[in-house]
Amino acid sequence: MRSGDLKETVAMALNTLRANKLRSGLTILGIVIGVMTVITISSVVNGLNSSVSGLVQSLGSNVLFVFRFPAFSGRPTTEMLTRKQLTYDDAMAMRDLAHVVAVSPALQYTDNNAPGRSGVTSIKGGGNSMQNTILTGVSSEEPKVEDLDMAEGRFFNDTDEQRTAKVTVLGYDTAHQLYPQQSAVGKEVEASGMVFTVVGVLAKQKQAFGGGQNPRDNQAFFPLTTFHDMHPEQLDYWITLKYDDAKNRLAVEDELTELLRRRRKVRNDQPDNFSIFGTDTLQRLWDEITFGLFALLFSLSSVALLIGGVGVMNIMLVSVTERTREIGVRKAIGATKQTIMVQFTLEAITLCAVGGMIGMILGSLIALGLRIFLPTLISPIWVVTGFLCSCCIGLIFGIYPAWKAANLDPIEALRYE
Repeated sequence: MRSGDLKETVAMALNTLRANKLRSGLTILGIVIGVMTVITISSVVNGLNSSVSGLVQSLGSNVLFVFRFPAFSGRPTTEMLTRKQLTYDDAMAMRDLAHVVAVSPALQYTDNNAPGRSGVTSIKGGGNSMQNTILTGVSSEEPKVEDLDMAEGRFFNDTDEQRTAKVTVLGYDTAHQLYPQQSAVGKEVEASGMVFTVVGVLAKQKQAFGGGQNPRDNQAFFPLTTFHDMHPEQLDYWITLKYDDAKNRLAVEDELTELLRRRRKVRNDQPDNFSIFGTDTLQRLWDEITFGLFALLFSLSSVALLIGGVGVMNIMLVSVTERTREIGVRKAIGATKQTIMVQFTLEAITLCAVGGMIGMILGSLIALGLRIFLPTLISPIWVVTGFLCSCCIGLIFGIYPAWKAANLDPIEALRYE
């Protein structure tokens, strides 16, 4: 087809669509919804993935966690729950391993009156109280292990641990709730029936899901020896270990496994009765969750696109029937099958392309609006993919009506009323 004929055909297709605005608008509704959904979902998932990645990185780089059973693999079995607990001496032994920079054993208070809410209690100070505060006992190496930043004051040191000092370091939200408009450093707080002096306040932690509070900002850290006085019944240690370089991870894991198997007297024919995992485990868990969610929602939006495609085919078949005499006239004056087929195919593609563009705009606007509630990140790749999918829908579902129009008998078409 010559370029002049192609331009004429495109112009005729656009004129036909403009002449039936309402019908064209209703036809592309499914395409609009499908593309809009794809862009909105991909933006939300990309935003959440980016936020979770930032949160995982904030937990510390080159970090391994050690516990008596996997913490992120679903409900623990009876065998896992009956395993021997890790001890403070286990953590101290880890410090002697090659490539290990710092080790911090940790304990948390478990409120037995609130099942499933580990470490939840309240803390008071300055005439105010803060609910759901996580009470945690850690070593002085905790800031080095988890890359914690101080907003003011200091973290407790080895001397505080040795003399069982009644000191605490508060999370950002906890400090500002108890002592608003003033510094909490040097003030006193009450937790578990004991009074402590605040020596430091942590900087605000990164948010995983946009607005709201990060639970890590509502936390109170105590020296381990002090925590033992507060809750001597808590002996289930969670150990965090930081090593020097990511390339040494496998070596550190091997040495750590050998050390714990020896200390816990695990026979050669028995599996490990402990778990070692890193921040990448959290990332993989999140990726699995979002992949399933994205696949489900993407399949739903694909259904909307297919419904839109069926609508386009239906309207194009109606258009062929309505314009049978016009097709006959065009063939009588020399229009070829190729010309007629290109015209009707372009009409279908143009319909879907317009729907795709509207869907792109609406999807992007919705994604921007959702930033008030959720972190969203618009992906140019998915925007282009949504638009190309709409054009492909027009091509696939427009071919049959175009073929039918191109193969009409010109004599019969001229007789059509």
